[in-house]
Amino acid sequence: MPDYSLTVAIECMGGDHGLPVTVPAVLAFAKRFPDTRCLLVGDEARIRPLLGEGVGREGQIEILHASEVVTMDDSVEVALRRKKDSSMRLAAQAVKDGRADAAVSAGNTGAWMAISRYVLKTLDGIDRPAIATALPNQKGGATTVLDLGANVDCSAEHLLQFGLMGSALVSAVDHQAQPSVGLLNIGEELIKGNEVVKQAADLLRGSGLNFYGNVEGDDIFKGTVDVVVCDGFVGNVVLKSAEGLARMISTMMREEFRRTPLTMLAGGIAMPVLRRFRARVDNRRYNGAALLGLRGIVIKSHGSADVYAYGQALQRARDAVLNGLLQGTIQRLDALRSRMPSPSVGDTPAAV
Repeated sequence: MPDYSLTVAIECMGGDHGLPVTVPAVLAFAKRFPDTRCLLVGDEARIRPLLGEGVGREGQIEILHASEVVTMDDSVEVALRRKKDSSMRLAAQAVKDGRADAAVSAGNTGAWMAISRYVLKTLDGIDRPAIATALPNQKGGATTVLDLGANVDCSAEHLLQFGLMGSALVSAVDHQAQPSVGLLNIGEELIKGNEVVKQAADLLRGSGLNFYGNVEGDDIFKGTVDVVVCDGFVGNVVLKSAEGLARMISTMMREEFRRTPLTMLAGGIAMPVLRRFRARVDNRRYNGAALLGLRGIVIKSHGSADVYAYGQALQRARDAVLNGLLQGTIQRLDALRSRMPSPSVGDTPAAV
């Protein structure tokens, strides 16, 4: 059997579309990256007919049968305690057991986070994992934002930890020595924001991070800083608003260019520009959010992802492994904590 650089466990059953998206995405991914092994986790009887014959290199695609599926409506308790042979549980367990280097799912976000945290545990000094992803900015790069929905209610200490993890992520993946970190607020002034945000700003200023200060929502897309920190409630609203705005602009532009024969002609002439614009704002390119703070690499795909978007999430998992995200995050957290004054990260217990 050929040697493979890494293995990605793919939870195939979850998401809005399930197998009609996940399996074709895996097949395209395996063809594009012949050095990567794919462990498909789910109902073998339903997965195998979709694979076809002669797919990939020898042993590149393997199926790990799971008898249960966590649905989008299942509660965290059901996912954790009643469905112990679910595709989610077995995908996370594959990472813990060393059978896979990373795991990807498009399923129930709360369940995926809870299962991953239960199976893999959190890194030393981290109370709560956070969901982080990159959003495109006008500088041609991307701004990493966290948390995007894993933690609705956060303390100042949690926001500090998000800053540490976000800085470690950008440092490891983008090889930046001192990524700039901003705290999302309703204004740049020190007096703005609620008490939690004000306390978090104080902690971040004394953390040893390259803390820029408070930033506003438009700074995400200006590219003012490399990392933007917020609680999961605010972050999820920001993410969904950005996705909705991008779709609305794309739809409105198509409608206007199709309005009359003259505008259709203008649209044809402008097509190369429009295609480049669409590519720049296409949120599918950035699909695949990292669940930071865990003792393993876990990626959450958007539930409504199509084949292309899901493939991007798979590539993000591969890149995270090759860039040494987990090891880099641990080293970065240790280095940052060593420069922090007392009390250090992790002294304040997480809220239950």
